[in-house]
Amino acid sequence: MKFTIDWLKDHLDTKLKDTQIIEKLTDIGLEVESFQSSSFDTDNFIIAKILSTEKHPNADKLKICEVDIGKENTVKVVCGAPNARKNLLTIYAGPGSIIPKSQVKLSVSKIRGVTSYGMLCSESELNISEESEGITELLDKKYLNIVGKNFFKNNNPKVVDLSITPNRPDCLGVRGVARDLAASGAGKLKEDVKRKLKFKDATKFKVTITKHKNQGCTMFGSSLITGVTNKESPKWLKEKILSLGQKPISAIVDITNYVMFDMNRPLHAYDLDKIDKEIIVRNSLTGESFQALDNKEYKLEEDMCVISDRSGILGLGGIIGGTRTGTELNTKNILLESAYFEPRSIRKTSKKLNIDTDAKFRFERGIDPESIEEGLKKAAYLIKEICGGEVSKFDIQKIKSSKKNQINFKTSLFEKITGFSVSDKEIVKILNEIGFEVKPLKGLLKLSIPTWRPDISQPIDIVEEIVRIKGFANIKTIEPEKNRIKPTLNKQQKLFHFIQRSVASKGYYETVTWSFTDSKINKFFKEEKKEIQIINPISSDLNVLRNSIFSNLAFYTKKNLDRGFKDMSLFEIGPVFLGNNPGEQLTVIGGLRSGKISRLNWNEKDRIVDVFDAKRDTIQTLIEVGFNRNKIFIDDKTPSYYHPGKSGSIYLSKEEDNPVAFFGEIHPNIIKKLDIKTESLVGFEIYLDYIKETKKKLKDQKSQYKQSDFQKSERDFAFVIDKYFKVQELVEIITNIDKQLIKSVKVFDVYEGENIPSDKKSIALNVTIQSFDKTLNENDLEKLNNLIISTVELKSGAKIRS
Repeated sequence: MKFTIDWLKDHLDTKLKDTQIIEKLTDIGLEVESFQSSSFDTDNFIIAKILSTEKHPNADKLKICEVDIGKENTVKVVCGAPNARKNLLTIYAGPGSIIPKSQVKLSVSKIRGVTSYGMLCSESELNISEESEGITELLDKKYLNIVGKNFFKNNNPKVVDLSITPNRPDCLGVRGVARDLAASGAGKLKEDVKRKLKFKDATKFKVTITKHKNQGCTMFGSSLITGVTNKESPKWLKEKILSLGQKPISAIVDITNYVMFDMNRPLHAYDLDKIDKEIIVRNSLTGESFQALDNKEYKLEEDMCVISDRSGILGLGGIIGGTRTGTELNTKNILLESAYFEPRSIRKTSKKLNIDTDAKFRFERGIDPESIEEGLKKAAYLIKEICGGEVSKFDIQKIKSSKKNQINFKTSLFEKITGFSVSDKEIVKILNEIGFEVKPLKGLLKLSIPTWRPDISQPIDIVEEIVRIKGFANIKTIEPEKNRIKPTLNKQQKLFHFIQRSVASKGYYETVTWSFTDSKINKFFKEEKKEIQIINPISSDLNVLRNSIFSNLAFYTKKNLDRGFKDMSLFEIGPVFLGNNPGEQLTVIGGLRSGKISRLNWNEKDRIVDVFDAKRDTIQTLIEVGFNRNKIFIDDKTPSYYHPGKSGSIYLSKEEDNPVAFFGEIHPNIIKKLDIKTESLVGFEIYLDYIKETKKKLKDQKSQYKQSDFQKSERDFAFVIDKYFKVQELVEIITNIDKQLIKSVKVFDVYEGENIPSDKKSIALNVTIQSFDKTLNENDLEKLNNLIISTVELKSGAKIRS
């Protein structure tokens, strides 16, 4: 958003200096990107007088001009303009100057053998007008006394360039910026000039807005102005347009652009005589096309908002007009349009057609729907003043009325959020000055939101408005406590970072991916969960929210394997989504391992990663978090994306309803369909939301294991047991016999076959026995051995294998 300080002062009565205004703009949240002269150096464009001309010896259409550039200096300039003549006052650009229109940098050059020092400029080259037939003629006698002076001096004030955030469309007009400055104490907002227009009633024109489900235009205001004389804009208007970095075109076009930047009200002027009988605001049909003002032809899709007549499309509503009804210098009658277009319709159409215009930029952010009549009035008044003509009464068609939204605001909320207080009286004053209608009630304010603020919808937005106008500097800086008692992180945050480090310590590399994923991959891991489509995805292959942490991990595992990395161990921690409502998500840490263990290791034979690697990593992580290994319960029910015979679920105890983790091999069908080229792919998922707090602190987990100073002993047992009896239950039976002496129970063999009944299996276990009090003698060990055998036989029906 660009404007000059002089333009700002058309709306703001202020005594502040320019630098103070710039500081104030930043203070109230309107970031100033630059404050400088316009894009070309004006010091090199000076008033000059042609002293004499002579024909170029080597070119019929060129002249050699002797030019007085002031201070008794003269230069020779080769010029091809037909109006170059003796005593003509014109504009000279010396070597080093950059021509505004072409951006060409001048240098001393030879033209057909004659050296030329700079050039004499046309109005078109200086972006003053469209006139390009000859060099500029300065007819006013005042220029005769200032030969050698800068032509653009005092005509080219410094330009403010604001970076306006998408939520502040009201500040895409100079008046909106002035309103905020006035509220902050930088001055007083001037009242709008009451413009008196005499309307001519005789001429009427039919405008129709078709009612359609996806109609992008809800209001269309228009006025006929007949008998105009379109011309070059007056100096003040040219200066306004030039300060925006744009080129003046004609009075009518420049006025519509001026009103757009002045009050954030885009307008469009049609040549009335080129319109076929009526205006029809409708939705486009597939395959329709039109020639736009940017000289490009656009082929439209269905349901794009267009302005048309009986012969076809005149332009895209709120985005760009067409050449067929564009105004020209010979235009006599115009139809002036001031409409309201839905932001969603504008965004959708402009994105599909890749069009970016100043009008589109404003409409997609939300224009004040109540500015339609005011925009027509201001533009019609200026056109009548500059171009003459008769103005018809305004015709405003509506298929949907605008209304002011209401908010109930408790003034106590402000101090609660910001930490400093502002009196209710001052709050009311600030809100009034930025356009709110305030009705005090008991304990709160009933606010009517101004129609130019579509971004405000809840009380917290009001807090933001008050604090930025009052000043963010009022928020006190509170230094952190030196001797902090309460921890910086809460329990869940500590768990998040601890478990992250725990998995990384096991050789896994962390990946950080989007929470979005490809539905083609996600479908393999979503179980019965609802797939959550993204309405406007950033990429076609990131079109859903992931239902599993494996969705992206599988993709990047494959990507790395395809690049030649043979053995991969990747993990990620983040959210997975169960539904599209707030809170329907879980935090999960998951890992995938592929390839081999100890590949190319001279000291150890390599092997393919298997389900037991995933199981070990999962259980060890839970133990490090602080859970007792002996209480962990393992079941064989797992999601369908795991191998049904090589996977398991983990519960923190038998009484738990939800498994805290899953582990196992990824289903072979999924590996095949995703074309993951690896010997094996195993993984695990741990659900942080199901992990209960342990008595031990996370930082103390490294020291939780005590070592005995006495000799340990190992005994092996083999039991013949029912084929479907779970091995884990057998391990738990033995562990619980004497937790003080039995330190570990490990299964090292499961056998079915010869010499074993068909409904039985043999399980061999290694039991480690150790005391903290003494070295166990043979008698102690024998008693414990017999107790293990008898207890197992009693509780499981197993028999010791002879």
